[in-house]
Amino acid sequence: MARRKHSRIVIGLAIAGIVLAGLGYAFWPRPQLVDIGTAERGPMRVTIDEEGRTRVHEPYVVSTPITGRLMRVEVEAGDSVTRGDTVVARMRPTVSAALDARTREQARANVTAAEAALRLAQADLHKAQADRDLAQANLERTRKLFDRDIASQAALDASERSARAAEAALDTARASISMRVAQLDNARAQLRSFDESAEQKAGGNGDAQIIDLHAPISGRILRVMQQSETTLPAGTPVLEVGNIAEGLEVQADLLSRDAVRIAPGDAVIIDDWGGPRPLSGTVTRIAPWGFTRTSALGVEEQRVTVTIGFDGPHEDRAALGHGYRVEVRIIEWSDDDALKVPAGALFRDGEGWALFVARDGIAHKTPVEIAANNGVSAAITSGIEDGARIVMYPPAGLTDGARIAPRSAY
Repeated sequence: MARRKHSRIVIGLAIAGIVLAGLGYAFWPRPQLVDIGTAERGPMRVTIDEEGRTRVHEPYVVSTPITGRLMRVEVEAGDSVTRGDTVVARMRPTVSAALDARTREQARANVTAAEAALRLAQADLHKAQADRDLAQANLERTRKLFDRDIASQAALDASERSARAAEAALDTARASISMRVAQLDNARAQLRSFDESAEQKAGGNGDAQIIDLHAPISGRILRVMQQSETTLPAGTPVLEVGNIAEGLEVQADLLSRDAVRIAPGDAVIIDDWGGPRPLSGTVTRIAPWGFTRTSALGVEEQRVTVTIGFDGPHEDRAALGHGYRVEVRIIEWSDDDALKVPAGALFRDGEGWALFVARDGIAHKTPVEIAANNGVSAAITSGIEDGARIVMYPPAGLTDGARIAPRSAY
């Protein structure tokens, strides 16, 4: 009897122990499951992304010099033309406008104005060359000081950016010279046409009164505004000519808060244009004025037009034309050896930033300083080291010193 009683006690104690063990296991605090990542070094950049359109830097509009009958335009969009040689349109005066003394005097005044504009453009070119030479000299001095650890990396970057901007300004001045020369040739051609028409009418040759309109620049026909034969007043646009090979650029309308963070000379990646690989470019101009545009959601936005020049040979972008859509990524910040962590690992800690470092199954809140954040990765300048294990997307209830475990372990 005593033995049976003793057995019941042992069995009862065993059952009680099992129950207590089960309850202890059930209510024992378990580590919080989290996703773990690693801080690693690698290239990183912060870009401003926007949609853009290609355009010819200096398009030239061929207009009717007098009131007359425009003959049918035989050239078509895409045709190649040579300045001063290719006849792009022909017209016959309907009245004696070509011989009118006032019109002839206006043509002479146009020649004088075009000559003055050319001299002004030449002065701008000399100034741009001087600015370029000065920027190059400053860059060389800064490089020497940088090699001697006197100048900072920021000073060297600023000098390089100034040199690139000065080079872009020089290219713009050279393009302006080409434009002014073409305008002068056009004005002289109009005056010559008037004088020739006067001589031809005096000789009684009516057919010879046809006036040939020549291409003002070598390039391609961008578009023809008036194809059919018709009577037009003086100054009516007939067609547009541009040099796509040398004068193609990209314009993008950036939010004003983004435009203030970039400067001429910043590198640009031009993508999604239909080619096999992205193209490189450089910011050449930032408009000094903004405008209001309504977004697709009905929100009014302040936009600023930014002009981007292509780098590299024309053959890389030969298929691009005037008015094509592209995507531009203006590089605001870049580092080839940045210490990167996922942007989702960061959270606000007072006025600074912090993250959780996973060490020995414990989450350690660690303040960090960041250099840049592109929304995907953040560049860390202090607080952690390369290879540190980071808690990605920390849950709201995670605290400093809490027990954690990788989610993949369960």
